[in-house]
Amino acid sequence: MKNKETKTITVNRKAYHDYHIEEGLEAGIALTGTEIKSIRAGRVNIREAYAREDRGELWLLNANIAVYPGGNRYNHQPTRPRKLLLHKEQIRELARKVRERGWTLVPLKLYIKNSVCKVELGLARGKKIYDKREAIGKREAEREMERAFKGRGGHK
Repeated sequence: MKNKETKTITVNRKAYHDYHIEEGLEAGIALTGTEIKSIRAGRVNIREAYAREDRGELWLLNANIAVYPGGNRYNHQPTRPRKLLLHKEQIRELARKVRERGWTLVPLKLYIKNSVCKVELGLARGKKIYDKREAIGKREAEREMERAFKGRGGHK
C-alpha cells in the first residue's frame, strides 16, 4: 500500500488576500534535480507566480526556486518557466475558462506528496480594494472578539 504522506513546502497567502478563489486543482511540475533539492530545503517563493497556457501546455511563470548551494555549474535558473503536468482535457478546460471568464490561474500551495512535487492551482478572480478592506475588517473584528473572550476568563 502506498504511503500517503504530504509535506507542505509553501503556501501563497498573498493569493488568498488578492483574489477570490473559485476552484482548485492539483498539478505536477516538471523539475530538474537541483530544483527538487532546493524545494525540499524550502527555498521557494510562489508569491508572484501565475500559470499560463501556451500551445496546449500549461506553464508556471515567475516561481522563484532558489539556486541549490551544492549544484555547481549544473544549477538551474531561479525563475525559469516550469511545465505543469495535467491531462490535455484539463488544460483545455482551464484555458477556456481563463479566456472566456477572465480568471487567472495562481499557485496556492506547493507540496510534496508521495515523494513527488505538486502544486495546487486556483482559478481566481482579482479582488477590488474595498473587498480587501472588508476582509481586513472582518479579521480585526474576530481578533477583538477573541481578546474580549479571553479577557473574561473564557467561560461563565
